[in-house]
Amino acid sequence: MNLTDAQIGEEYAIKEILTDDEEMKAFLFSLGCYSGESITVISRKKSGCVVSIKDGRYNIDNQLATAIVI
Repeated sequence: MNLTDAQIGEEYAIKEILTDDEEMKAFLFSLGCYSGESITVISRKKSGCVVSIKDGRYNIDNQLATAIVI
């Protein structure tokens, strides 16, 4: 399942990042979003969601959320 299916407020472990776009992978890695890291969806918006990774909160769009497998 990917991040778009996650329940709000529940912590998940990232299993992998599914994309062939190296720039997207690099961006997610710079946020601390990589295999084994925990991630929590704080809220949802029409265009994406707000997530908590480590001590930071980030607004990511649906394309990024779809690439994050939990």
